[in-house]
Amino acid sequence: MTPLQKLLELIVAPSGPAGREAQRRLDQFTKPPGSLGRLEEMARRLCEITGACPPPLRHPVIFTLAADHGVAAEGVSAYPQVVTAQMVENLLRGGAAVNVLARHVGARVVIADLGVAVPLAPDPGLVSRPIAPGTRRMTSGPAMTRAEAVRAIEVGIELVERERARLDLIGTGEMGIGNTTAASAITAALTGAPVEEVTGRGTGIDPAAVARKAQAVQRAIDVNRPDPSDGLHVLGKLGGFEIAGLVGVILAGAAFRIPVIVDGFIATAAALAAVTIKPETRCSLLAAHRSTEPGHERALAALGLDPYLDLRMRLGEGTGAALCIGLAQAAVKILTEMATFKSAGVSDRL
Repeated sequence: MTPLQKLLELIVAPSGPAGREAQRRLDQFTKPPGSLGRLEEMARRLCEITGACPPPLRHPVIFTLAADHGVAAEGVSAYPQVVTAQMVENLLRGGAAVNVLARHVGARVVIADLGVAVPLAPDPGLVSRPIAPGTRRMTSGPAMTRAEAVRAIEVGIELVERERARLDLIGTGEMGIGNTTAASAITAALTGAPVEEVTGRGTGIDPAAVARKAQAVQRAIDVNRPDPSDGLHVLGKLGGFEIAGLVGVILAGAAFRIPVIVDGFIATAAALAAVTIKPETRCSLLAAHRSTEPGHERALAALGLDPYLDLRMRLGEGTGAALCIGLAQAAVKILTEMATFKSAGVSDRL
């Protein structure tokens, strides 16, 4: 049995006692029932996922995985492919947006190279696990082999296992020029949505480039004929190493009962693939924010997830996940620090 198969057997839908205990506590606090809205929902979900009330949320980690895409050669991005490597170096220096926001909420960022085309200098802050120097051009054949997709997933699992002793909340992030094209293709394949409805501006391309990008996505689907019932098949045909790696991170979170905060469009495409591989994974997911990428709405709807934030963001990296980690921390503090009507000497409802 492979590491992936062993992990999949651990994933089950969480039971409800911890969630019920969270609701009981929330109903005793000095506030009208339900008046903290979705913050109460988040507190309850965190308890359900972890099986603990209150849930342990002291060690959040954002996994930002990087890789390049052969489809970038189709002119689908406003930036050259070398930017992937340059941005990884920026991440390692702590200068990217996700670094800033992670520091703000006290989260660590794990940066991993799963297939950056330009060789990266060794760095103690970089986990180097390249599958290949970028995927192949999916418009003319599979982006990667099934074996490569499985290997990338298992790298994501490994990353979570490495951090497991000091990890109780997962954020997902990515970096890779061309990866919104791959995410659009995965989303179209797994949801059945028309390509034009899930293909957007990505890095800020003009309308002509958006049309070219949609054409590339359609060609990739036509050439590869991905099977929507097989998440691994779709990943291999249309995905990227960093997207498959995020699938592994998400599956590992579900297996180990660690809440997974899904970032934006690319991370949500990875979540779609993960849930296709193991449907019970969906129970461990929290959607961070609603991206302005049009495909994100279709992916969220397919997963039945309602994001907690809507800030018109479309950056990736794990930036939305970082902000949502702050909300999760607030939800847990409500459970642990708020007074009840009895302890505060406040009269309850008539």
